[in-house]
Amino acid sequence: MSPVHSFTRREVSFTSGSEHCAAWLYLPTGVESPPVVILGHGLGATREMRLDAFAERFAQTGIAAVAFTYRHFGDSGGEPSQLLSIKRQLADWDAAIAWVKNRTDVDGTRIAVWGTSFGGGHAIRVASRHPELKAAVAQCPFTDGLASSLALGPRASLRILPAVARDLVALIRHRAPVMVPLAGPPGSVALMNAPDALPGYQALLPEHATFRNEVAARVAPTIMGYRPGRDAKKIGFPILFCISDTDSVTPPEQSLKYARTAPRGEIKRYDPGHFAFYLGEPFEQLVEDQAEFLTRTLGP
Repeated sequence: MSPVHSFTRREVSFTSGSEHCAAWLYLPTGVESPPVVILGHGLGATREMRLDAFAERFAQTGIAAVAFTYRHFGDSGGEPSQLLSIKRQLADWDAAIAWVKNRTDVDGTRIAVWGTSFGGGHAIRVASRHPELKAAVAQCPFTDGLASSLALGPRASLRILPAVARDLVALIRHRAPVMVPLAGPPGSVALMNAPDALPGYQALLPEHATFRNEVAARVAPTIMGYRPGRDAKKIGFPILFCISDTDSVTPPEQSLKYARTAPRGEIKRYDPGHFAFYLGEPFEQLVEDQAEFLTRTLGP
């Protein structure tokens, strides 16, 4: 078992575009120039929603960690708030990597990316675009927007279109965005309305979370067309796929197909559902597997 390091956590930020991304930097004590893993969350979620739990455990193994919140969400910059742009979020990842490379307190040549859910899809795409990285982790990754839309059901997908139309009109007229819930109860109009979606989000919220359960509706069509799993085959370094066999949001069959195309991919499968990965025994198993993978691939 790896030695357990104490660590410090710093409130930091880095520039992305013309705004900033708020982040935490975890540094293991007594480790000179440690490798570093960058962590990004899922659909509309913020770093307070259990990214700290994973980052702390990685820091205890001697790996520095950066947990950040995307622009337009939480306490990061960007107006209007609650605007989910795939292009901008991928740019946030690029900015985080560039920021880490320029630091003197970590080893900028040993960087890994870690993403969960929608961020897991981002981690796949980012990894395919940055061959200089050493490793990646994609946890219950969103790999195919079409597959996820079909899992939600065609009727549910169509019900969100009027809100999308109103939001696009608001965009043209320079008005405030029209919002839809990120997660809602079954049968409701929301980006996710699986039975475990809303309670799953609520279970991750600390007392003073910056999370808001809404997003500008205009993102819905872009999510449907986002298929980052296709990029798995382009990743030349090790990538760990942590997949839920009972996932209600990202169909595991499609994710497994993509994961098997990664030249150096490793696959771990789990019984707990999409939103169960962050707490209790499922979290303990996941973070142990991920810490072993990162320690092995990033080096001592």
